[in-house]
Amino acid sequence: MTDRDLHSINDAPAIDYDHASDEPELVRAPRTTFVSVSGAGAPATPVWHRKKRLVTDIARQLATVGLAPEGQPAEHLQYHYLPSMPPTNIADFYSVNPLTELHYRALARVADDLTREDIAAARRTAPSPFDDDDEVEIHVIDQQLVIQVMHRGPFANELATLARLGVAADSFGVARSGPHQEIHLDPFTLDTPQDTLRTILRDPVS
Repeated sequence: MTDRDLHSINDAPAIDYDHASDEPELVRAPRTTFVSVSGAGAPATPVWHRKKRLVTDIARQLATVGLAPEGQPAEHLQYHYLPSMPPTNIADFYSVNPLTELHYRALARVADDLTREDIAAARRTAPSPFDDDDEVEIHVIDQQLVIQVMHRGPFANELATLARLGVAADSFGVARSGPHQEIHLDPFTLDTPQDTLRTILRDPVS
C-alpha cells in the first residue's frame, strides 16, 4: 500500500459494514470477517442461489452461539473475471464480458474469532442442501477505501446505477482495485419481487 493509499483511506469517512448512501460516496469500509464459499458462472442460477443460501444458513447457526450477528445475514457477493478476460471498469463491469465467465465468492458476516471447527459444527446443522465440493472457508476483507452507492429495485437496473458510480469514481480520481462487491440487505429467491430490494454496490478503489 502506498503513502497515497494510506492518506486516502485516512481522509475518507468510516462507515458501518452495511451502510450506504443513495448518492455515490468515497468511504472507508471496515475490516470484516466472513464465512464464504466460491463459485463460477452467471448470477441468479440455481447453483448461485444455493451457495449464498448455504453461507447465510451457516451464519444463522453461528449466531445462535454468539459467533455471528443476530438477525438475517446480509448476502454479500464478490465478483471478478480471470486476468485473461478483457479488462472492465466500474461502469461496464457487467457489459464487457459474458456473465458466464464471472467468478464469485458468496459471503456472510461472522465473528472475528471464528474457527474452522465452528464452521464444521454449524454446517452439520444448517438446513441448506450442499454439494460435497462446496469448500466453506473463513474469508477476511481488510479495511479498504471504496466507492459505493445504494441501489434500490430490480437487478436489471443496476447498469444505470453502476454508470453513476463510474462517473463518481472518475470525479474522485480513483479506479477499481479489486473484486466488485454487492451486498444484498434483503433476502431473496428466484421468485422474490425485486421492486423494494436494497443492494449496496461497492468497489474497492485506489
